[in-house]
Amino acid sequence: MERTVFFISDGTAITAEVLGHAVLSQFPVDFNQYTIPFVENTLKAQEVCQQIDGVYEKTGQRPIVFYSIVSPDIRAIIEKSHGYCQNIVHTLVTPLEQELGVAPIPAAHRIHGLTASNLTKYDARIAAIDYALAHDDGISLRNLEDAQVILLGVSRCGKTPTSLYLAMQFGIRAANYPFTSDDMDNLLLPPALKPFHSKLFGLTISPERLSAIRQERRENSRYASLRQCRIEVTEVEALYRKHNIRFLNSTNYSVEEISTKLLDILGMTRRMY
Repeated sequence: MERTVFFISDGTAITAEVLGHAVLSQFPVDFNQYTIPFVENTLKAQEVCQQIDGVYEKTGQRPIVFYSIVSPDIRAIIEKSHGYCQNIVHTLVTPLEQELGVAPIPAAHRIHGLTASNLTKYDARIAAIDYALAHDDGISLRNLEDAQVILLGVSRCGKTPTSLYLAMQFGIRAANYPFTSDDMDNLLLPPALKPFHSKLFGLTISPERLSAIRQERRENSRYASLRQCRIEVTEVEALYRKHNIRFLNSTNYSVEEISTKLLDILGMTRRMY
């Protein structure tokens, strides 16, 4: 079974996608997805309406439409389509208005737009991304006092994507340091990291999963061999335990889950952007 879903917004459509995906994940249905951002005028809305109706005429099934649009005129056009339309923000705002006793003040681009009210937060997030890139894979061990977390682990265990996700999603300044195969004969915690023990967080992974990931990068190499992966994982986990470094097995977790668990384990405050 397959259905079509549209995520439509007068902004980036990120909110519509996130909430829509959260709802759709509950159903054992395959969805053909379309994301249409910046529907900011009636002409664009009419084009989108025609696209929705075209899918309905072709399939005979009403497309699911999640939308977040401020303008009543544009909303009205979308709602005239043959889609099953869900105003995701209105669904939550109306009962909340009753509870708070305060009327909402709708405004486009309020969440992800670059407005005066969120400019400071935006600058902080960009600074965190710059920091993560400058301190990726041990490129630099300078300014580690500015890091909020320092990720450790073997190559391809998820350090870089986790660092970037923490920066982009939460504005967290994350550095990461790799342990390589050359380190394994005498694996030590680098002296430059020791003063920052409270910021250290280790990632580990099952050797089998690590080998499969590395095979995609360097097929049939020593680097990707199961034996080498077992050696590296065993040695690194022993290092974590020796130095009492908190760590997480990333084998069955997405980067979103790794990041969230890390913040929870370290007791760090989440700052959403």
